[in-house]
Amino acid sequence: MEEQQSVVEVRDLVQKFFLKPVLNGVSLRLSPGECMGIFGLRGSGKTSLLHILAGVDRFTSGTVEVLGCNISKSQRFKQAIGLVTQEPSLFQDLSVLENLDFIAALKNVRQDGIERVTAQLELKDYLRHQVTALDFGLYQRLSLACALLNSPRLLIIDELIKDIDLYSRHLIIKQLKPFLQSGGACICGFSNMEMADIFDQVGWLENGQLEILAPLQAHEKWNNLVNSYKKPGDPEND
Repeated sequence: MEEQQSVVEVRDLVQKFFLKPVLNGVSLRLSPGECMGIFGLRGSGKTSLLHILAGVDRFTSGTVEVLGCNISKSQRFKQAIGLVTQEPSLFQDLSVLENLDFIAALKNVRQDGIERVTAQLELKDYLRHQVTALDFGLYQRLSLACALLNSPRLLIIDELIKDIDLYSRHLIIKQLKPFLQSGGACICGFSNMEMADIFDQVGWLENGQLEILAPLQAHEKWNNLVNSYKKPGDPEND
């Protein structure tokens, strides 16, 4: 049986800032239908890794292939990805609908594409609302809607459901399931171990190096890390 082509293939990736390695020999593989979480504490380099995969940041050495394209030689893959970043990426002075219209025009998406994502993420009642009036959960739902407009094959998400209400979290996770079932793939940065169970595999990023774990292994490693910070006499240890 022929091996399925990977959506993302990273080999020996190195990124340095002022000679200091941020990513040091990172390798990973993501297949169609898979959802990978990249876990890392603040400053671990997970945002840098996601930005490299999206073609936003440069890297020092190694090979990165996204959707069959070597991203050092071709930018064609950008047409088939959806990106959600931690930084505000929506137009604050525009309405929800105006943001969707603008992104749809950039991605050459028809009106029915807007109707599809607004229905999926339950944004129809907010189309005339200005972005600055949205709570964080609605803001993230709109961010994901914009990323899904062009029916991407790869979603790259950084901390999408951190600090949002439970209903928005439910809707967002709910939309990932049909996306993955249709052959899409997702790679998501996260820093809350409660999320680990939604991923097929977890990449634990520490000191610039990536270790691929099963969700249960990631939980165990997290518990060991937390316990290492506890001191004798802490209430939890009594």
